[in-house]
Amino acid sequence: MTGILDTVNQRTQLVGENRLELLLFHLSGEQLFGINVFKVREVIVCPKLNDMPGRHPLVRGVARLRFGTIPIIDIGLATERQAIEITEDSYVVVTEYNGHIQGFLVDHVERIVNLNWNDIMPPPAEAGQDHYLTAVTQLNGRMVEILDVERILAKISPIQDQVSLSIIEQSNRELAAQQTVLIVDDSRVARNQVTRCLETIGVQVKSFKNGGEAWTHLLQLADQGINPAQHYLMLVSDIEMPEMDGYTLTSNIRQHSGMKGMRIILHSSLSGGFNKAMVSKVGADDFIAKFDPDVLAMEVVNQVKAQSQSGSE
Repeated sequence: MTGILDTVNQRTQLVGENRLELLLFHLSGEQLFGINVFKVREVIVCPKLNDMPGRHPLVRGVARLRFGTIPIIDIGLATERQAIEITEDSYVVVTEYNGHIQGFLVDHVERIVNLNWNDIMPPPAEAGQDHYLTAVTQLNGRMVEILDVERILAKISPIQDQVSLSIIEQSNRELAAQQTVLIVDDSRVARNQVTRCLETIGVQVKSFKNGGEAWTHLLQLADQGINPAQHYLMLVSDIEMPEMDGYTLTSNIRQHSGMKGMRIILHSSLSGGFNKAMVSKVGADDFIAKFDPDVLAMEVVNQVKAQSQSGSE
């Protein structure tokens, strides 16, 4: 696998073009799985794993890498499949989510593929609610399952989604109750986290599973002569989503004459520094790294105050 990510820093040209690159890998069996290359720091042959007292049962051990000592998570076990058998051919995919680095134990890694988000579809409805997928796609007649890594990580280390009392007290709930925030995220876990966070400060929430759904909804409003900027307090959007990513959704909104003035916050577990640089390119107002409930809640509280002040002038 040496060199598979050598050009990862050159891949930023895909951003804003509604494209992504997936690292494809196998667990136990022939089924292909995928993870966005931008989440991957390194792919290595599985190192010697050390046991750790009190470790989570989904963590096979810890490994000392150049990033420090990191947990190695068995994706097979984490997705309620067969445990990965560690052999000399096993690999660890080192990733960064929400500022934390961890490794995912996989059977073997296949290759990187360049795809269009239009070709990435939500999981079929028949899959129910208990799957571990954010999306699926077809590649040369083979199904590729894109894992909901945020759901996997939430099983091991649940994210705190409670807003601090000091911020709740700053929220004017009477004014907040008159406002609705539009949430777009392909992860059910992430949507629920954001919804609980914002409902705590009193605003209403409407959510969609991907940029395509959200864009269709916004177009319907515009066709009715409704500017979404007057209908919603703001849009909080993930970046990686089936059908249409958050960058493309933002760019489309900015180019539509009937959607002027909409406040757009990009909210992602992708690299914060990289995304802050992309904010001006696509026209978003700000970037917030997942998931700090206080930061997100304060952003909304401030916007409610700004709306009330502009309305009283």
